[in-house]
This record gives sequence, C-alpha cells and structure tokens, in this order.
Amino acid sequence: MTTHDSANSQLKRTPLYEKHRALGARLVEFGGWEMPVQYSGILDEHQAVRTRAGLFDVCHMGEFKVEGEDALAFLQYLVPNDVSRLAIHQALYTQFCLPNGNVIDDLLIYYLAENHYMLVVNAANIEKDFAWVEGQAQQFQRVSISNQSDTTALIALQGPQAQAILQPLTETDLAGIRYYHFASGQVGEIHCLISRTGYTGEDGLELYCASVDAPALWDALLTAGKPLGLLPAGLGARDTLRLEAGLCLYGHELDEQTNPLEARLGWTVKLAKSPFIGSETLQKVKAEGPQRQLIGIQLLERGVPRGGYALYAGEQQIGSLTSGAPGPTVQKSIGMGYVETPYAQVGNQISVDIRGKRVPAQIVALPFYKRQ
Repeated sequence: MTTHDSANSQLKRTPLYEKHRALGARLVEFGGWEMPVQYSGILDEHQAVRTRAGLFDVCHMGEFKVEGEDALAFLQYLVPNDVSRLAIHQALYTQFCLPNGNVIDDLLIYYLAENHYMLVVNAANIEKDFAWVEGQAQQFQRVSISNQSDTTALIALQGPQAQAILQPLTETDLAGIRYYHFASGQVGEIHCLISRTGYTGEDGLELYCASVDAPALWDALLTAGKPLGLLPAGLGARDTLRLEAGLCLYGHELDEQTNPLEARLGWTVKLAKSPFIGSETLQKVKAEGPQRQLIGIQLLERGVPRGGYALYAGEQQIGSLTSGAPGPTVQKSIGMGYVETPYAQVGNQISVDIRGKRVPAQIVALPFYKRQ
C-alpha cells in the first residue's frame, strides 16, 4: 500500500486508488485510509448488489499468517470460536477478546493447509491486532506470526450474478465452493484465493491476490461483469447492505466495551472448548444473562436514525443506536443498537431521539433483510 501527505493527516491508499479516481469515485477518510464512499450513488450501488452485482475494494483489510505446530492450539486460546472444527479450505467468523470478554476486533480465520492459517482483520485495527496476536503468541513456542497486509489485496464481488460473472474467468468450479469455504485458483493469469464469503447479505465471492495484481483483477472483473450489470460499489452501499443484513461493524456494534454475547454472537462463543482469553468472564455473562442486548429497530414515522441517537421507553433512556440509515431494499428507516435487556423484546414500542424530537419506533427481529 502507499501513503500520501495531506494538510492534516497521512492517509493510506489501496492499490486500486487510481482506478477509483478514474471512475470518478467520491473519496473519503475511513479508518486511516482514503477510500471510495460512492461512484454512481449509494442507492444505485446498493440496488445493483441486491439485484445484479457490485464490486468492492476491500484491500485495506489486514491479513496475518499463523503457522507452526502450535498454530491450532494458539488460535484455540486466542479466539472464542472453535477453530478445531475447520476443515482445510474452510473459513470461520470469530473475535479477539480481552480477558474481560470485550471485543478487540472481529475477524475471519481461513484454514489454508495443515498448521497454516490466515486471519483477516479490520483495516483500522491492523496495528493494534497484530501487536495483540504477537503478544499472546509468546506463550507458544512452535508458532510464527507474520503481517502480510501490505502485500495482500482483497476484492469483493457480491450479488446474485457474482458467480456468473467470475466463472468465465477461471477454471475453478465456483459452484463447488460452499458458503464459508474457499479454493485456490487462477483468475485469468492471476493467482487468487477464491472465498464464498461477504458482508452484504447476498451470495458472493471474495478474491485475495497479491497487491501488485489487484488493478488487473479489478479491470478484468469490471469488464466481465458489465454485460450483467456489475457496478463498482463504495463504502456507503457496503454499510447499508450490511445494516439490512444485520451484520455487526467494528467501532459501532462491536468495540472494547462490548462482549459477543450482548451482540447476539453467542453462536461464535464455544464455552465448552478449552479455555480461551475471556472465557471465564463470558461463562459468567452467559450464566447471569447479558445486561444489555443488540436490537434492530424500524421507525414508525418519517425520520433517519443514526448511530449515537438515544433510545427511550417513555421518558427513560434505555440505550442508544450504534448504526442507522434508510434501508433501500426493505424501504424502511432502520437501525441497530443496544438497550437494557428487559426492554429488548421484539415488538416493543420505543422512541428514537432524532435531533430533539422523539420519533416512534418498534423493535424488530434481525436481520431486516434475508435473501430468498
């Protein structure tokens, strides 16, 4: 990745920065990176992903390799999910937790080969995460950790036409790659790890390749996808898509003041396995029940909910939103946030304080949108 000087900061750029400029993208700061927030427009790009396909630059994400005879034992200690359940060519969603059970970051773990794993972490947390992983690895003799973020690129092709767009470019049987599984293969002349994962609520594929190959891969995908309505998509559509799908975003639904059980991620916390960082605290939280819970809300009157807005039951503040936006597909104003557990039942009527006005809302089941 490259960096550049600006008046107030030094923002990083992905290998696709010049491609975004050529496409007329509106670029914004995101987690220390200069990234495209939109090209043709958030609504246009959102609908493309839901009905056809969208192409996302996710090269800012971090990739760490974990290797060695103690790699599995180390990862079992490091994260709450059960890494031993992975088969080679399978991926897993989990978190890094502090001893108090709260979340340092959420991540994917890819089982590449025997004693060889790849961790994919959030862009804004790369340095923090790597320092944490390296520090915890000191307790294990036969494990090596390497940060390969600068030499690894990631492009996400998402939407119902994703497989049809990619298949003519590769001999890899894409239909044979199940959800949260992956394969290695050539896309044109470019070696890729092809993963059936994504962050949009749609079927899709994520392609890892060498950073130097990213611009050629981006161009090949856009060209192949043009007849099927593929659009480049920015962070704006990525956010509305993941919100409709009820997916957590680090720094919003997850942070170092939040544990996975509050965030309704109990399915990723395997308390029956060997002890892991935070397991004792999370065992206690599970036994007692979390004091607050993540909920979904939809407004019952006009308005736009945003992260940080207070939530009320009558005159009592019971929590606040962590994310909110108009949901283009569900055609409702929606949000996610935390409320005290007694108020978290689906169907409860609450209100959102939007710039001093209490707007009626209802707690609804997550996700807001689920593909058929």
